[in-house]
Amino acid sequence: MTAEPTAMQEAPPPLLDGDAKVHVDKDKSDPASGSTSDVDDDFSTVNEKSLLRKLDWRLLPAVGILYLLSFLDRSNVGNARIEGLATDLHMTGNQYLTGLTLYFVGYVIFEIPCNIILKRTTPRFWLPTLTVLWGIVATLMGIVQNLAGFFVARFFLGVTESGLFPGVVYYFSMWYKRRERQFRISLFFSAAALAGSFGGILAYGIGFMRGIVWENGWRWIFILEGIATVVVAIFAYWFIYNYPDTAEFLTDKERKFIHARLSSDSDATHDERFSWANVRRALRDPKCWLYGLGFHTTSLPLYTFSLFLPTIINALGYPPAISQLLTVPPYAFAFITTLTVATVSERLNQRALFIIASSLFATIGYAILLSNKDPIGRPGVSYAGTFFAAGGIFPATALSLSWPAINVSGQTKRAVANGMQISIGNLGAVLGTQLYRSGDGPRFIVGHSFAMAYLVGNALVSSVLYVVLKRENTKRERLGAEVKEVGGLTDWEGDDDVRWRFQY
Repeated sequence: MTAEPTAMQEAPPPLLDGDAKVHVDKDKSDPASGSTSDVDDDFSTVNEKSLLRKLDWRLLPAVGILYLLSFLDRSNVGNARIEGLATDLHMTGNQYLTGLTLYFVGYVIFEIPCNIILKRTTPRFWLPTLTVLWGIVATLMGIVQNLAGFFVARFFLGVTESGLFPGVVYYFSMWYKRRERQFRISLFFSAAALAGSFGGILAYGIGFMRGIVWENGWRWIFILEGIATVVVAIFAYWFIYNYPDTAEFLTDKERKFIHARLSSDSDATHDERFSWANVRRALRDPKCWLYGLGFHTTSLPLYTFSLFLPTIINALGYPPAISQLLTVPPYAFAFITTLTVATVSERLNQRALFIIASSLFATIGYAILLSNKDPIGRPGVSYAGTFFAAGGIFPATALSLSWPAINVSGQTKRAVANGMQISIGNLGAVLGTQLYRSGDGPRFIVGHSFAMAYLVGNALVSSVLYVVLKRENTKRERLGAEVKEVGGLTDWEGDDDVRWRFQY
């Protein structure tokens, strides 16, 4: 496969003045995108709303399917556990938790290198290749024979999955305007909630394969779901696109229109070459570390919920098969809340307030779980708590993950910042994998308490970011005018430029 350019390299026609914009018919603009809406002679025939829908249908389902498979392959270990995984591999509860931790160790170490590789190659090559690799590892987990094999497989599953999410967040920044990215990233992340629902249903069905070749059915969960990932990944080489200047489904006028609208909004049209200086810019920016801390405080509750929900429900007294099915409704509720919060947040152009509200909503769920002193006698009360937890964790995480994609300017810096955010965030997941020990059930006081405290911490971090970004904007407004066309500037300094405005 021949390599394609990593960014659009043909500059748009120069604008006549600093206040000029990319214009379209008012009736054809997308109200959720915040796009401009007058008439320009060059692009008057381009329907912006239709073009955005065209991009959404071409891009979102493709990468959404990959992320659904990614989340399914990392979290199905929880389903496998109650189908006999620990028993067959003769592992203790602590050894099982160590295996979960090793996944995130591999994930954190290779996060930033994977995004650098994406910047230096292309999405069409790198994203499907990652998917093939983790699909193979996920399949091999089904034939491990001992504890060492389980440890190795979990570590390399983390390594191979580490580049997908931050890579896609960077990928979206090369297609969509800043205000449009948040909603699309949230849609993409909602695949995680769908993966939880599908995982429960699939585990329930696959569980009936116990006795076929192996005594228990957990091996088939890994094998069948891993093979499905590999098959989809092979097709992904054809349905993942690179960037607008090489996308076959766009007309020349649509490419120029996308180029012009991105040029007026962000750095996506710059022909930026990779440099280590831009990597250092991300590492030295305190805001990039705060974005990472924001995800850190949601990743612990996110992954403890995803990895241990089957165990939590099973500990309430439900049999394994029923426990698998009961994981489906909380995830379905999380899918609905994620889309709803993302839509409202996008229309109001607010992030921090919705992150804070979602995190506090999730704390209600953990308060219910912790306050029920008789979870086996009253399992319905604790089960209701899982709905609140899921309904708040997923939208808070989605919005937290969208922040650097919106606010970090400079392509390499943004790619590194996205990688930093996931790496720092997943350190929370590393801690979380050690909190839900088998002897702590059915209340799991330690695990639930940590998750609740982290959610409160997320509300505090989001509040700090809100204040920092707002103050920075106020300071810059006193120093200079807001930039109107990033793409046409030869002296552009990224998000350090006084003309850049942060969104909070």
